[in-house]
Amino acid sequence: MPELEAAACSLAAHRQKLAQQNKTENEGTSEFGKVVTSETKGEIASNGAFVRQKNRFDTPFGDGEGQLPVEAGRYRLIWTPLCPWATRQVIAFKLLGITEDVISIGKVAPTRTDKGWEFSLDKDGVDPVLGIRYLPEIYASTDPEYQGRATVPTIVDLKTRKVVNNDYHKLTNYWETVWKPFWKEGAPDLYPVELRTGIDALNEILFNEINNGVYKAGFARSQEQYELNYDLVFDRLDWLEEHLSYNRFLFGDRLTDSDIRLYVTLARFDTAYYFGFRLNKKRIRDYENLWNYAKELYSIPAFKEATDFDAIKRGYLLGATENPDNVLPLGPDNSVWEEPNNRSKKFGKLKI
Repeated sequence: MPELEAAACSLAAHRQKLAQQNKTENEGTSEFGKVVTSETKGEIASNGAFVRQKNRFDTPFGDGEGQLPVEAGRYRLIWTPLCPWATRQVIAFKLLGITEDVISIGKVAPTRTDKGWEFSLDKDGVDPVLGIRYLPEIYASTDPEYQGRATVPTIVDLKTRKVVNNDYHKLTNYWETVWKPFWKEGAPDLYPVELRTGIDALNEILFNEINNGVYKAGFARSQEQYELNYDLVFDRLDWLEEHLSYNRFLFGDRLTDSDIRLYVTLARFDTAYYFGFRLNKKRIRDYENLWNYAKELYSIPAFKEATDFDAIKRGYLLGATENPDNVLPLGPDNSVWEEPNNRSKKFGKLKI
């Protein structure tokens, strides 16, 4: 009977989903040392809250004792256009003119495997410089006792073949300061000295309430934690909507590091977070000022070239436990990002 067949199919799908969840939670480790490949291993608190892991490799760049030397051709950045933290690095590189002659770039596929980030986009599925198939390989060889996830962005020292920095909190600030000798002529000052205190303070808010806020809602394992962070995200979006009604950028008419950090979350919101993370109160395109602000940033080549909506959709929605059959949604229509914005009308011609 049709109704019994439908019920059986529904039950089978439910069992498949539970099996996938149990597999993820009970395994979550890779074959590479002690590196794990799932947030469920050590990042879910007893109350159901998502508590993101700390960055293990955080040695700063500079000319001081114990710092990473600023040297062209020595480092390789590993990124994926799925990841907002990694995309920030590429946007900064493009704005500042830091080329691959200075820091080479490798890219992992947007859908993370059960063995971690994979270089399946490269010939033979191996990074042509590092000679590895999975990112956890180099984390395990750098520190056999490392027990966190192998994350992007990752900076590898090509002289030592070791991971030297995965501190997404600070990486763009290094490109914006001590790597200045390698900027292109006329590059924007994204981290001006006179605004750094304010930028640092706002970045802390953006991380906790927007950038990581969406993950705290999406990865929550309790109704209470989900609702708490749902409200946290939308309360801050409402504040930003008002702030951007009378400011072209987050710091008046100055494009700064903070704008890069906000943009990467806005660019993923309607495609991934609205559905996949259950942040369905509003889309970004439902906010007049946030939406026009995001479209203006997207009109800048550095932002647009680093934004891959298909990779974002695939990375967040394929392989998710909420999507056990890996059906890829056709929408949303991201051609609307190409539509005109009203920022020039409000604030004058865009100048970067």
